[in-house]
Amino acid sequence: MIKMIKRFICAALVALSPAPLLAEGEPAGQFHHYVLALSWTPSWCEEAGDDRDAAQCDIGQGFGFAVHGLWPQYAEGWPSYCSTVERDPSRSQTNAMADLMGSGGSAWYQWKKHGRCSGLSADAYFELVREAYASVQRPAVFRQITDTVLLPASVVEEAFLEANPTFEADGVTVTCKENRIQEVRICLNKDLSPRLCTGDTRWDCLMSNADMPPIR
Repeated sequence: MIKMIKRFICAALVALSPAPLLAEGEPAGQFHHYVLALSWTPSWCEEAGDDRDAAQCDIGQGFGFAVHGLWPQYAEGWPSYCSTVERDPSRSQTNAMADLMGSGGSAWYQWKKHGRCSGLSADAYFELVREAYASVQRPAVFRQITDTVLLPASVVEEAFLEANPTFEADGVTVTCKENRIQEVRICLNKDLSPRLCTGDTRWDCLMSNADMPPIR
């Protein structure tokens, strides 16, 4: 009988508890800082891009660290697919970002999921993406790789810190995926000055031997 009562109470508490809030559809413009995510294109091509026949993966395109996105962040977590009064970009606007983001489709997706959350117009957001990209020095040494190398993710972080003396170690994160260097994430204030990362953004890949394929 006691066990039955306990089960009943637990079931009642579950039924009365509020439903979890969806982490999507937040109001635009309400966020704390940005994360600039720079994807190592050769890794992405081996992981998924080749299967999609992505143009940025073609031999001779020369994409290295491309912009994955400029993501509005909370101190913990992030908004996505926000509600905004700003108009979505035209195809010509998104296609114009292909030189940094690999394709117009990538630029459109990043606007839809993250750009709307900035509260900026599409033009202003994409201009901010360009400013953020230009504010970061990408270490030239990685463009000189001719064969896949094995290296700790910490080496990539150290190279970025050396190339950008105003950055701090806790403001730069290197991620891995499928045993490859995936991307470098850099935390920035709204004015694009460097800052320390918060929450999950602080956690680096700890692999001692991650693949870093060469630029095609």
